[in-house]
Amino acid sequence: MVKLVLIRHGESTANKNNEYTGWTDVPLTKSGIKQAHVAGKLLADANIDFTMVHTSMLKRAIVTANIILDETRQNWLPIQKSWRLNERHYGALRGLNKSDTRKVYGAEQVALWRRSFSAVPPLLDHAEYDRRYAINGIMQEPLGESLKMAYNRLIPYWIDQVAPRLLDNQNQLIVAHGSTLRALIKYLENISDDGIDGVEVENGQPIVYQFDSQLKILTKEIWGS
Repeated sequence: MVKLVLIRHGESTANKNNEYTGWTDVPLTKSGIKQAHVAGKLLADANIDFTMVHTSMLKRAIVTANIILDETRQNWLPIQKSWRLNERHYGALRGLNKSDTRKVYGAEQVALWRRSFSAVPPLLDHAEYDRRYAINGIMQEPLGESLKMAYNRLIPYWIDQVAPRLLDNQNQLIVAHGSTLRALIKYLENISDDGIDGVEVENGQPIVYQFDSQLKILTKEIWGS
């Protein structure tokens, strides 16, 4: 039975400050670093051997992945980084405190932006050039994304890069972000557009799936919850 492990990065400074982050590159807190070490130790104790690690192009996920690989003594593994695994882009909300936005826009509107599948946040006026995306053919960041938009850019990566390896009986590790992992879970578990509102992904907690030979889910466990 092949395994897929999903892990949201450890707590970031933006998580700690209750701020929208999206594609903004922020570091882990001391607590976030500890969460990554704990997640790695859980995987080490389970003796799961991976063949590939997938992560985003944002350092909070990359650093988390590196810590986990150190703890599992698999830091020689290839790490594949893709913008398709980046957090959902929160547009003009990024950098803002979530509680403050509720006061400005109202709790109901903010809940729609944060939790619904299709609501698009206020867009940026313009996006800046970033070399890390330009070399991958993305000349500028999105101006903002709904969860549906993040889902649509994520699933091709799953189809092309992750699923074939699982079908070849190779265990895979994905270290990414709350929204993109929610989008992937929606796809894997066939969750409705309305149902995804109730799905939470906590920092640093391994979500472990076992699949059969057709990639049907046999078991799902959340470790450390």
